[in-house]
Amino acid sequence: MTYVYRFGGGVSDGGKGDKNLLGGKGANLAEMASIGLPVPPGFTISTEMCTRYYEEGEQFPQELRDEVAAGIAHIEAVTEKRFGDPANPLLVSVRSGARVSMPGMMDTVLNLGLNDDTVEGLAKAADDERFAWDSYRRFIQMYADVVLELDHGAFEEALEIAKEDNGFTLDTEMSAADWKALVAQYKALVEEQWGKPFPQDVHDQLWGAVGAVFGSWQSERAKVYRRLNDIPANWGTAVNVQAMVFGNMGDTSATGVAFTRDPSKGDRAYYGEFLINAQGEDVVAGIRTPQYLTKAAREEAGAKPASMEEAMPEVYRELAAVFDQLETHYRDMQDIEFTVEQAKLWMLQTRSGKRTAKAALKIAVDMANEGLITREEAIARVDPAALDQLLHPTLDPEAKRDVLTKGLPASPGAASGKVVFDADTAEKRAAAGESVILVRVETSPEDIHGMHAAKGILTARGGMTSHAAVVARGMGRPCVSGAGSLAISAKDKVLRCAGREVREGDTLTIDGASGEVMVGEVATVQPELAGDFGTLMEWADAVRRLKVRANAETPLDCKTAREFGAEGVGLCRTEHMFFEADRITAVRQMILASDEQGRRVALDRLLPEQRSDFTAIFEVMAGLPVTVRLLDPPLHEFLPHEEAEFAEVAQAAGLDIDTLKRRANELHEFNPMLGHRGCRLGVTYPEIYEMQARAIFEAAIDVAEKSGEAPIPEVMIPLVATRRELELMKAVVDKAAKLVFAERGREVDYLVGTMIELPRAALKAGEIAEVGEFFSFGTNDLTQTTLGVSRDDAARFLSTYVEQGIYAKDPFVSLDVEGVGELVSLAAERGRATRGDIKLGICGEHGGDPASIAFCEQVGLDYVSASPYRVPIARLAAAQAALQK
Repeated sequence: MTYVYRFGGGVSDGGKGDKNLLGGKGANLAEMASIGLPVPPGFTISTEMCTRYYEEGEQFPQELRDEVAAGIAHIEAVTEKRFGDPANPLLVSVRSGARVSMPGMMDTVLNLGLNDDTVEGLAKAADDERFAWDSYRRFIQMYADVVLELDHGAFEEALEIAKEDNGFTLDTEMSAADWKALVAQYKALVEEQWGKPFPQDVHDQLWGAVGAVFGSWQSERAKVYRRLNDIPANWGTAVNVQAMVFGNMGDTSATGVAFTRDPSKGDRAYYGEFLINAQGEDVVAGIRTPQYLTKAAREEAGAKPASMEEAMPEVYRELAAVFDQLETHYRDMQDIEFTVEQAKLWMLQTRSGKRTAKAALKIAVDMANEGLITREEAIARVDPAALDQLLHPTLDPEAKRDVLTKGLPASPGAASGKVVFDADTAEKRAAAGESVILVRVETSPEDIHGMHAAKGILTARGGMTSHAAVVARGMGRPCVSGAGSLAISAKDKVLRCAGREVREGDTLTIDGASGEVMVGEVATVQPELAGDFGTLMEWADAVRRLKVRANAETPLDCKTAREFGAEGVGLCRTEHMFFEADRITAVRQMILASDEQGRRVALDRLLPEQRSDFTAIFEVMAGLPVTVRLLDPPLHEFLPHEEAEFAEVAQAAGLDIDTLKRRANELHEFNPMLGHRGCRLGVTYPEIYEMQARAIFEAAIDVAEKSGEAPIPEVMIPLVATRRELELMKAVVDKAAKLVFAERGREVDYLVGTMIELPRAALKAGEIAEVGEFFSFGTNDLTQTTLGVSRDDAARFLSTYVEQGIYAKDPFVSLDVEGVGELVSLAAERGRATRGDIKLGICGEHGGDPASIAFCEQVGLDYVSASPYRVPIARLAAAQAALQK
């Protein structure tokens, strides 16, 4: 097997299609060399060697040593220099190169090959003693840090003391003698900290650096980056060994980083920085202030130091031509590293540049309009998840942050406000014009009014699909959940963390994109939905097959969803409506009633309220399907807790408090999540579903008569496990429809179906489809019941499961395709076998996850339903899934 691939000097053993084998950097170096660009010669050790290196106890096999020797010989032949030759030394850089860019995560060593002998040869060959000793001190400092893992700060301190002793401010003021003295200090530091002299054998240096680059793949920062960006650990990294070219050889030399377009705004303008007489790390390390690449950028910033366009006009023109060539060749915006050595341009790297969501949209649309890419390619270029940046306020990147703690980034966006600890206070203060952050240990449906009133929500418990997270995403509210380090006392109205206290009325800022919780107010930046957004969405809609609906239960949710392009409501949860302050007493009266007559008295009070709820939603969604889930949660969630609440219900029901308390105790359940809820309520108390069905059909007819455009109600029976359950509940709904249609002298089309959220329902889907006209997969509960994992508690251990490779991703964030997905696929297949025209959708939180949407396309579902602010994400992801299929 071959492990070493050469490039440069008329040789290219690989190309841009070999990223998996050579890493992004190695593949692109080979590609640039093959199209005739000036690339310093070198070779790449493949990612396969990285995997073998770890499998064999971090050892290098002899066959690799032989191939590397041949690779060094290739560089020597092209450069006419010799590795380790005191008279004419070859120096190399050793860099990482994973198949996807991991900026700043992996290690690099420059100027490798210098020692006490070769530094003298370099000084003579370059006729510049200062440059040679500057390069040697850089090499020792970098090697000591990256390879020997010594205290980096000690070397920085020695450099600063040397500059202070000489009265210097900049490194460039140091003379050859100054650098020579510092090299002696550095070597002494190495021997003191490492216990051995700095390695003088250049081959030992090389193998130490290669091992360090492989080792950096398993560094903590690299592991965290991989976890955050879904990069598999078994990919490994390549190692690139390349002849050094020097940007620190005087005023005709320079180094820089550039983008072929503005990565922040997407404008078609060269964007970057450079430094004269510097090496690459100087540009990014902040030691010196870089200069602008173009004259226009310099003038716009009001900067005085000359731009590269002005200081090195001939080289700049050559560089600009390379920019255009690379962008045309790769058909994407490029992120480029370059060095100028004594007026000669060298290209060190190119890769597709990282960009903001706003820039990604503009670049994709512009390139399609320029004819550089197709519209389909433009659709594929934009990460759907990145659209969150455009749909929610974000923190001003320039603002200072006093970070208190960090939780889970449960719902994107940023918000500042005064802390409140209960929903009623949140509503009251918001009504008075204050911005508030609702802080709870965990939220429940009773908090819905406070969550709606708050600018943001913070909880100490709960995962990415906890009640707080799901509801917040639906409302478009920023939310940080599972901030376990917070100690919250709602009674004392205080939260404590890391020895600090935040009391009610104090200001907090939360960042739902990063999970950060900050003390005080941090300025936010409002989103801009520019024309490029609409253009790309239009292109996406033209190619997607999946319909996109919204999970929405208020007119505002529905309006937001329609503005974002929703094609109906895929899940309208009715329980949230029951918690409104003006009807909770009637709900409690219904629940605590001891007989059907008592329940019907309360339900008669609720009917007009429920009808008005549906009327408001149907008006916004006229002409579109609206899937209404009948009452689902366990009854205990509605029960009173305080003495005053019991007294209020007792008065309304004409009963004594003790009787109500006894009734409440009878309704207590040990595991309500698997208890008396969903269709089980309807089977036990059919009058509840009867009232809701009547409200739905009366509202639909009202809207049809008023607007001339009837909504299409899809009545969903929750938590069905058997055919008989659905049969009984469908009979209740059909009876209510028949009565309403007869009373009103008008009919509307409607469907009755069920939510598939139990494994038994998925397995018996063929039988259930004999009754049900549609299935909506409730993947939140289907994941819970299939895995036996509570979504509210799983955050404590699921991150460990992901790290250990038990699950590829959090199964509540991205669908567990192998397990839960298998049940979805099976249910879809069996349902269609029974009823060929059955409508199939998904309405769990996975409906807004791009990877889960791709699965839905593969299975052939008819629609996905997501929270309103994720509708554009779902539209784009559905288009990409269709194109991939």
